[in-house]
Amino acid sequence: MDSNQRFLLKAFRKYYKVNTPILPDRFTRREFGFMFFDKTFVQRHIGFSNPQDLHRFMMGQVPSHSYYSTSYYRTPDAPTMDEKGWMGAELIFDLDADHLEGAENMTYSEMLMEIRSQMIHLVDTFLMGNLGFDEDQIHITFSGGRGYHAHVRTPDIMGLKSPERRELVDFITGTGLNIDWVFPYNRVATSQIATGNGVRTNIAKDRLIPPEDSGGWKLMMRHGLMDVVDDICQEDIKAFKKEYPSIKGSTSAALLKAQEEIRSTRGILFEKNTMAVLSQPTQNILIKVMKEDMAPRLSGEVDEPVTADIKRLIRLPGSVHGKSGLRVTPITRQQLTDFDPLQMAVPDEYSDDPVKITMRKDMELDMKGQHFKLSGETEVPEYAAVFLIGRKAASYGFASEESQKEKIF
Repeated sequence: MDSNQRFLLKAFRKYYKVNTPILPDRFTRREFGFMFFDKTFVQRHIGFSNPQDLHRFMMGQVPSHSYYSTSYYRTPDAPTMDEKGWMGAELIFDLDADHLEGAENMTYSEMLMEIRSQMIHLVDTFLMGNLGFDEDQIHITFSGGRGYHAHVRTPDIMGLKSPERRELVDFITGTGLNIDWVFPYNRVATSQIATGNGVRTNIAKDRLIPPEDSGGWKLMMRHGLMDVVDDICQEDIKAFKKEYPSIKGSTSAALLKAQEEIRSTRGILFEKNTMAVLSQPTQNILIKVMKEDMAPRLSGEVDEPVTADIKRLIRLPGSVHGKSGLRVTPITRQQLTDFDPLQMAVPDEYSDDPVKITMRKDMELDMKGQHFKLSGETEVPEYAAVFLIGRKAASYGFASEESQKEKIF
């Protein structure tokens, strides 16, 4: 164990002396797992019969990472999964910054703001919106690291197996969404022409718009189309192309014609729920934008392997995260709106006493109402040192002092 790990171990021990993790419901039916500063594997297949045993374990062992099973088992501490006796599992949604495009160029705060925004969209639009769960059935937790978890605990979802959970993921992410189902063709005979082989009927294939009393993806796409129509009516063509990259190959002439048509018919579109008043090229532009630009924006982010896994271990609320020192924090939907981990998930047990650290690269940090501009060898409060050392942004102590020790000995 190096000096960084020893420093974190000391800080975590101080935390666990006065804090017991928040026990999940029916905790005696849960499996627990832990990682430690001096080990590289997860020690799992552990069960606790009472809160006191868990507290003693945390104080004595001081884990770097703490987990519990999203499943309920008849014998949670059995050594194999088959022997445990699976009884059901929570429905889990995990959002983490590791999937964010460009995450490597974001600060920690920027990553967490983006993930928070995605969790709000997931909870409001899908879990409470389309899927109809009540707010008190959804338990939101800051993971202590780079994301958020949403746990759904209702009797009707406990028995869902992996295939059904994957279907929920597909619905939320819009996987396999058929644009012809959302905006179906309304085939109407427009004329009949006599030919040598009889009579040929010309058919107009105009797109229908989902009505206001639709639900799920159809209603979301209706509202999304309203936004697109507003944008093409209000913006110039250059701005519209920038907003909706799928049509960057369309000519300005085609887009100007579409803009003119839509401006003159926008009221009829959603009153009659049909695109029949638009030319085929204009309808095609709208459908392309809805399929390639709007549908991905309306979809939710979900880590499919986590949601589909019915025997998953997940962060234990009230524990601290070994790569940040921040508390795994349960929060309400209302609290999620403005939740800032670097202000609200810092354990009070970490002091303001100065700690010597050596930065691995220059950076700025806002934490607990303080702004730090950090470079080289410096001193920060203990709470900031725990975070920086856990994130591997700094090392404990001054490098120059360590070099001096090596010369002496």
